[in-house]
Amino acid sequence: MRKERKDEHIEQVLRTEPYGGTLLDQVVLEPVSFPELSLSEINTSVTFFGRTIPAPLMINAMTGGTDMTKGINRDLAQIAKDFGLPMQVGSQVIALEDSAAVDSFHIVRETLGQDGLIIGNVSAGVSVEQVKRAMEMIDAQGIGVHINPSQEMAQEEGDRDFRGLYDNLRRIAEAFPEKVIVKEVGFGMSRQDGRLLRDIPVEYIDVSGSGGTNFMEVEDQRSMRRDLTEFYSWGIPTAKAIWNVRKECQNTKRIASGGIKTATDVLHAHVLGADMSAISGELLRYLMHGSLEYAEEYLQGVIDNIAMGLLLLGCRTMADLHRIPYLMVGRLKELVDAEERTEGRKGRA
Repeated sequence: MRKERKDEHIEQVLRTEPYGGTLLDQVVLEPVSFPELSLSEINTSVTFFGRTIPAPLMINAMTGGTDMTKGINRDLAQIAKDFGLPMQVGSQVIALEDSAAVDSFHIVRETLGQDGLIIGNVSAGVSVEQVKRAMEMIDAQGIGVHINPSQEMAQEEGDRDFRGLYDNLRRIAEAFPEKVIVKEVGFGMSRQDGRLLRDIPVEYIDVSGSGGTNFMEVEDQRSMRRDLTEFYSWGIPTAKAIWNVRKECQNTKRIASGGIKTATDVLHAHVLGADMSAISGELLRYLMHGSLEYAEEYLQGVIDNIAMGLLLLGCRTMADLHRIPYLMVGRLKELVDAEERTEGRKGRA
């Protein structure tokens, strides 16, 4: 069942379209006319798990577990190698249960070599021992722990009991200090989530907001027995999710994902408070609808445009984006203003 689901997910991701938007376009940045910079001075690098990465991008978790997904992971790993980017594999739970699926994940290490930065991926319900096995499977330098109740509820065969995940995440984070990314899967994180995560020693929080791959629609298209169309707009848009986590977890590094496609998406996400961005669905479309070379041309264009955007904003580094002024408009501003009013009333109560 898991293997069939993995292949079906790829097929449906390529067929479905993002729903509702990330709201990153509702962050307004004003360019400067006197940047006093040369393009040669622009530095797009960031630090990620103690390493200097040449661009603020990670190839995010997508797939693994079948013959088809092995080939996809090999190509994604080649892209990561060519650009010097980190890569997170898809959920390894299938390989923890079925050793035949291990090769589809280990191919990432084989392709990237021992110097490549690879992040594993497990659910928040696995044991500490299973996390250790998942990391050893691909010689991972870090581990993503996904929390996905919305996706599980959308799956006919998904989990229905989510008790104990918070305490289990704490056990995992304490067992693997400075190694854990806690991540959503396209439904975003609230301020309440951020407050809870303040007390768990994770290294990164991947907000994975709505506006990218829509797993409500993906799972709905896999089933003819239920109609989940009313939930297609479910989730917290990526821009709002970044703002939520920044407000509550100022001392934890943040990853922006969920509909990240362009350089301006990355710039807007980092202005809001992201320290890293992660790209998945759009890169997969270029790879599957085109070729590896086509995907690399797309990615190079994104990186080049990040550098151009930095210069036009008068920023020499990605960290400088955290210090420039910006405006919020439209629905994003409405959501943030409403949240602030609600929090203000709580404070006066």
